[in-house]
Amino acid sequence: MRVWLLLLPLLLAACGGGTPRGPVLGAAALQEPVTCVPYARARSGIDLRGDAWLWWDAAAGAYERGHSPRRGSVLVLTRSGRMRDGHLAVVSRVVSSREIRVDHANWASGSLKGRIMRDQPVLDVSPRNDWSLVKVWYPPVGDYGATSYPAAGFVHGSSVMAAR
Repeated sequence: MRVWLLLLPLLLAACGGGTPRGPVLGAAALQEPVTCVPYARARSGIDLRGDAWLWWDAAAGAYERGHSPRRGSVLVLTRSGRMRDGHLAVVSRVVSSREIRVDHANWASGSLKGRIMRDQPVLDVSPRNDWSLVKVWYPPVGDYGATSYPAAGFVHGSSVMAAR
């Protein structure tokens, strides 16, 4: 009985899990390794298909799109250089007009390839502050690195029909 009295607070604390940071939906069921597309779909609830770079055009007429980040929106990075499929990241919070934090999968290489990364910094480095060019935190080096990535914009979770 005494052991249960000691364990009960720990068990209850583990159930709390902290404050939720947006819709998890099917993301909790995903197993690593996972790519950015199924992770972004499950995390955001935005039901689009195809490679990451295709999401911007695929969202037209179905989901609201824009060039300002919102919590829960999906940042769409276009194809460029070594990133032939583009990349998707879900906005976990807006820090400032030039910085957001994202949750995404499969951003790093080596032993981190296919891993889910949470609350990772992204900087807007575009000349007009329109999020068309970004730097993304790279965990293996603990910094942003030298590469800037072109971004199409943000796909917002609200559908076009719901926005009308």
